Amino acid sequence: MKGSWKESIYLQREELARKLHEPLAQLAERCRPAWGDRAQLNAILTEGFSSIPHCSFLYCVNTDGIQICDNVGQAGLAPEHFGRDRSQRPYMMEAVPAWGFLLSDAYISLMDHRPSLTALQIVRGDAHPLGYLGADFDLRNLPATAELYEEPGNWRQVKGDPSIRSNVFQQCRVDSPMDGNMEQALSILEELLTQRGVFQCQIHFSSSQTTIWTVNDPFRYRILDHEALSDPDICLVFPPRAYPADALIPQADIKRILHTLQALRLTDPTFYLRTASINIFNGMISLTFSCDGSHYMPYDEFLLKDTSFWF
Repeated sequence: MKGSWKESIYLQREELARKLHEPLAQLAERCRPAWGDRAQLNAILTEGFSSIPHCSFLYCVNTDGIQICDNVGQAGLAPEHFGRDRSQRPYMMEAVPAWGFLLSDAYISLMDHRPSLTALQIVRGDAHPLGYLGADFDLRNLPATAELYEEPGNWRQVKGDPSIRSNVFQQCRVDSPMDGNMEQALSILEELLTQRGVFQCQIHFSSSQTTIWTVNDPFRYRILDHEALSDPDICLVFPPRAYPADALIPQADIKRILHTLQALRLTDPTFYLRTASINIFNGMISLTFSCDGSHYMPYDEFLLKDTSFWF
């Protein structure tokens, strides 16, 4: 079972720390006798750069966060970083554990404005720490060490714009062209979802349009406006395709879902559905109401709730 996105981050960080701790500790020990000598530190880091996998830059800073050597990277030395004050960078603000190794949280780099992280290894003197060996990493260069997480299938509610919520009783639904042709529009969507290879649709009731994604061309969306949703001939554009066997939403439940969406749109003039989406593969339904609140819920749980629950 794949975990959440937080668990995925934890596993990837754990694997990266495992790969980096030992080579950084060894390189830090080599830096100790040369501490304070810019030229020697540059030479040591240049020689040891290849031992730190996926690294962008190596450098040394004292306990105040001031850089005491050049940046060492794949292209060689970058002397403009000598003397740089790194004390306020995110990785310097974190507490280094007692064992002397820290893999920072990800942050946005100053130079390239890209997600990055930094590993710090304490360089210890005879009586007290001398400073830190730093290693910067561009997240683009790091390998994926864990599977992509699965989106959780539990019901989630997200509050929207407070200014919309506070004025919800002062608004009233105005019929859109789709509202006046709802039965036909939803029948067309049922055909596309069950017989024509559409696996996801996002219905914008207020603007009378629907965005769809097809199994045959999943990386591009198509927009069906009110004219298309009023013309059953639009179904001819999409070739017939058997309903996917691995879809989580049963084919027979598509009609029930669409009819429930219709009720949520038309039942109440103040609290009403503005947009909704259906994804047959992850089995989720999303709803956004006139109060700007959004709900994400499994299709079977959605079908268990009638209009009295919502209104």
